[in-house]
Amino acid sequence: MPTVGVAIAPTSQPTYMLFSSSVFILGFLPVTLLVLWLLSKWRLDKFVLPWLLITSIFFYSYWNLFSPAGQEVTPGYILLIILSIVFNHQMGMAIASAQLLSKRAKLLLIIGTIVNVSLIAYYKYANFFLSTVGSVFSANWSVGNLILPLGISFYTFTQIAYLVDAYRGEVKGQNYDLPTYALFILFFPQLIAGPILRHDELIPELRRLKDFVFSDKNFAVGLAVFSLGLAKKIIIADTLSQWVSPIFNNADIATFIEAWVGALAYTLQLYFDFSGYSDMAVGLGYMFNTNLPVNFNSPYKATSITDFWRRWHITLSNFLRDYLYIPLGGSRKGEVRRYTNLIITMLLGGLWHGAGWTFVIWGGLQGILLSINHGWRKLNIKLPALVGWLMTFFAVVVGWVIFRAQNLQDAIQLLKTMSGMNGIVIPGAPGGKLSFLSQFGIQVQEWSNLTYLPEFYGKQSLSFVVLFALMIAVTFLPNTQEISNKITFNKWWGIGIGLLAGYCILSLNRVSEFLYFQF
Repeated sequence: MPTVGVAIAPTSQPTYMLFSSSVFILGFLPVTLLVLWLLSKWRLDKFVLPWLLITSIFFYSYWNLFSPAGQEVTPGYILLIILSIVFNHQMGMAIASAQLLSKRAKLLLIIGTIVNVSLIAYYKYANFFLSTVGSVFSANWSVGNLILPLGISFYTFTQIAYLVDAYRGEVKGQNYDLPTYALFILFFPQLIAGPILRHDELIPELRRLKDFVFSDKNFAVGLAVFSLGLAKKIIIADTLSQWVSPIFNNADIATFIEAWVGALAYTLQLYFDFSGYSDMAVGLGYMFNTNLPVNFNSPYKATSITDFWRRWHITLSNFLRDYLYIPLGGSRKGEVRRYTNLIITMLLGGLWHGAGWTFVIWGGLQGILLSINHGWRKLNIKLPALVGWLMTFFAVVVGWVIFRAQNLQDAIQLLKTMSGMNGIVIPGAPGGKLSFLSQFGIQVQEWSNLTYLPEFYGKQSLSFVVLFALMIAVTFLPNTQEISNKITFNKWWGIGIGLLAGYCILSLNRVSEFLYFQF
């Protein structure tokens, strides 16, 4: 996915240890689990948390230690996250030890929040801010190419939430030592792209050392969930990517059909990519006998935009609600203030995703849609479920076009093309049965002259079949969590999951990246 607004990374990106990589699946994960189970079996409990901490640090540092020659590395970024952890742990202790909601506690919270926000602002937004201000003065201001520290948005948000909880008195008496707190932040299943966890969701489980013994049931469920997530990424998301980039990289010449194929392909790619990653994280949690929260609950089944945001990236939505929307006043200060708070929250949520005006406008659009949705509900007029779904899905697709476009000009161009403002051309035989559509301004052309989309198994038209099948799947079929809850493990399930995992492992040679890693 391209960087939007300004460049924040060089063209040569670091090599990460992806969940969908052979080094992770065939090397790192088996070794980590085996040593963990042996330590627990031999009652060497005091080494369990240190081992998980060491492996998590190695996981995060892999991109620095093993990047191929020619790729830019940043050895200081592991030091950056360690310093961030130490700072926030000490600041959290200081806030918790102060009198509840006192001026001193509030001052410490403000200082801690400013330090965290300044860190992410420099690496993620400095060039965007400088280029925006520089454009006013016709200047080319920049701090140079910056590689975005891996997972900085997620571990920064997690630690800000921890400081706020300390201020609210929710940390007092917990006595989190530094190694335990560090593992809470660094625990590799959720480190890079979430889910965003609260301290009271993970730390209590990490403290229960007896839970790290081998559990055949948890391992079976974890392996199944991980494999389903891996299949989402390898088989579906990576396949859809071939129809996304050619369209969004050529927005000015995309046809009506291409624009819609690109928009729908990205809508589905983003979901299967990120929900696949989240499923793998949840599956890993099961393997370690820990419960990581579900991050997606069939969002494309939503019948309103409010329903969508209850289902999409659930932990981020909860964070924005609990630590931004409610502190701003929520719905407690009248309707106008409520809508203002919604728009501000989603504007900042959009900016969190990336340094670019497309992200800001996407966030603002979500805030406006949420406000309209809340206003409509007050009228107590209930739409048919199908109408609500169609309106919601269309709004989401429009939003994703803005979100994915390289700049505002491309976003506007694609949306104009999708609306038919740049002409409508559909596949068919000129002079054939569909030729009557020409009187309505719709052109009919041979498929080969219509689009430059890559062929799928020898036919470009199969892209429609694939997109339609996936739309049916995300709209009507159960999601990964629903499937895992209904699994009755037997040899046939074992064979099926084994074949699925085997196929995915054989496909690991593809070059791919998780879309949310840039955030």
